[in-house]
Amino acid sequence: MPDIFLGELLTLLFVSLALAMDSFSVSIGLGMRGIRLRHLLKISIINGLFHFFMPLLGALIGQYLSGYMGSLAVTIGGIILIFIGLHMILGSIFDDVEEPSINTTLPGIALFAFGVSLDAFSVGLPFGLFSASLWLMVTLFGITASILTALGLLIGRKVGGWIGQYSEIFGGFVLLVFGVKFLV
Repeated sequence: MPDIFLGELLTLLFVSLALAMDSFSVSIGLGMRGIRLRHLLKISIINGLFHFFMPLLGALIGQYLSGYMGSLAVTIGGIILIFIGLHMILGSIFDDVEEPSINTTLPGIALFAFGVSLDAFSVGLPFGLFSASLWLMVTLFGITASILTALGLLIGRKVGGWIGQYSEIFGGFVLLVFGVKFLV
């Protein structure tokens, strides 16, 4: 039993890191624009909350659908993860996006958090289909997103923009690998 829990914990930890790479890369860009340190905590917490509730909603929908889909649910979940991973990789390589800007009011931060947590909703759906430990999953997703958002904002203030693109490619690759794993 402990080996199964450890395997699930490691899987969820890697996926939470992969999902948070999007927040991390966007946060680097935000940090480069001179985000104030007093806004860093607010942005990180709100983003973490969105990364908690969006996959929770996705997983609950996935659990509902898994009752109707049976073993087909695992295949669909794997395909969804592969699609999201490929989208992250190709989007970071080929998109010519301007540096992000954020309004540091509560609605502006919520809009930012919603935008970078949409993929968390999509990833929550197949994990609901796989019957992953729901509370462990959403807690890891939320905490990891908060930490990497804060880290991205701090790094952006110090380093520059080249890290962001590579972190999103790495995150997409992790999701792609787990999608293939669920198909095999």
